[in-house]
Amino acid sequence: MNAIKTPSVSAPAHVAPRPDVEAKPIQVGLLGIGTVGGGTYQVLTRNQEEIRRRAGRGIEIAMVADLDAARARALVDPRVAVVDDARRVIANPDIDIVVELIGGYGIAKTLVLEAIAAGKHVVTANKALLAVHGTEIFAAASARGVDVAFEAAVAGGIPIIKALREGLSANRIEWIAGIINGTTNFILSEMRSKGLDFDAALKDAQQLGYAEADPTFDIEGIDAAHKATIMSALAFGIPVQFDKAHVEGITALQAADIRYAEQLGYRIKLLGITKRREHGFELRVHPTLIPANRLIANVEGAMNAVVVQGDAVGTTLYYGKGAGAEPTASAVVADLVDITRLHTADPGHRVPHLAFQHSAMQDTPILPIDEVVTAFYLRLVVADKAGVLARITGILAEHDISIDAVLQRESGEGEGQTDLIILTHDTREGKMKAALAQMQALPTVLAPIVRIRKEELN
Repeated sequence: MNAIKTPSVSAPAHVAPRPDVEAKPIQVGLLGIGTVGGGTYQVLTRNQEEIRRRAGRGIEIAMVADLDAARARALVDPRVAVVDDARRVIANPDIDIVVELIGGYGIAKTLVLEAIAAGKHVVTANKALLAVHGTEIFAAASARGVDVAFEAAVAGGIPIIKALREGLSANRIEWIAGIINGTTNFILSEMRSKGLDFDAALKDAQQLGYAEADPTFDIEGIDAAHKATIMSALAFGIPVQFDKAHVEGITALQAADIRYAEQLGYRIKLLGITKRREHGFELRVHPTLIPANRLIANVEGAMNAVVVQGDAVGTTLYYGKGAGAEPTASAVVADLVDITRLHTADPGHRVPHLAFQHSAMQDTPILPIDEVVTAFYLRLVVADKAGVLARITGILAEHDISIDAVLQRESGEGEGQTDLIILTHDTREGKMKAALAQMQALPTVLAPIVRIRKEELN
């Protein structure tokens, strides 16, 4: 058999040979070396060779600023400069990228804007800062021709920002629903699996380190609302509008409602939800009933998950750790790699901060909560007598609210009252508020009515 000769192929003349000397490593300045900062340093150090192969050059933390300089020095190599003044990092002409891990709205905003003004790229995990001041920060970065990357700001190590900015860019995003706060998900998991009330589950979360001593930002839904706000801007090409978000936490949830939800085939999760509607967008955070057979309903403990519905791709799910030193560091380092790859590129060739071109952002309104359309779970404590159910269902019918299911607890002997559980079909929130006010005024309704929104997520 004759051998087949393969013609030799020479490299095209226009392809430049690989340089013998690797490009100078990118120099990074770290503002804050707490949990995430320490994790970032460890991941960069441990995976330096892998990162260099991906980025095309090394990425080195050259300078760290922390108020506790002694502690910072103990965490890093002696060759890393450690200072107690963040502005010294920003002023250093050798620093290419500033990583802001201080947190909060105050000094962090000032430092980020100063870094941008100095021509530094910025990587941040600060969801609160971007949710409240993102419009100003991104405008400043666009004007200066630098990047602001923030993968770590939403859902920790899950690459949801990358998915929304790039992976799903062919799609018209219809809605996003996410478990984006690990503390509240852990508490709700404990309430369901152990039958605990909220206070006991919160205490467990604090003892295990899943909740802060002051857990207000988590349990009142504020942290989740920051993240949902950022995702809404990425999904729909609108400015960040945290002040327009409707926010409810989990502090009023009762173990009884978690049990009833389970009986009806649902789980209760704190969701951040943003939806496209005909005349605007919904942006809300609140406890939500989800069918138990949905994948996101089975996300337990401190894990995070985000569901994104696109017109072309359908339903996609992103799952992983939403906090912690190295999961969050994973996102920070990924941003550093992205910026390094495009460090010398024309700003117009980079992915826009909020996925849409800066000039193409639309100021479409966030709808008020009364205009939101969703289904509801209602629990009423009512007098156990004839005609009560008929009157309740009559009021719902008067407001054009359709009933999906009814569950009535059998009252004990001599009890004189019972729990009435109603699931509705989708209706406008304003209609439900009016119906609830009318039902609450009935003499046969013996306690404040519990109302929890319900989403099918299909």
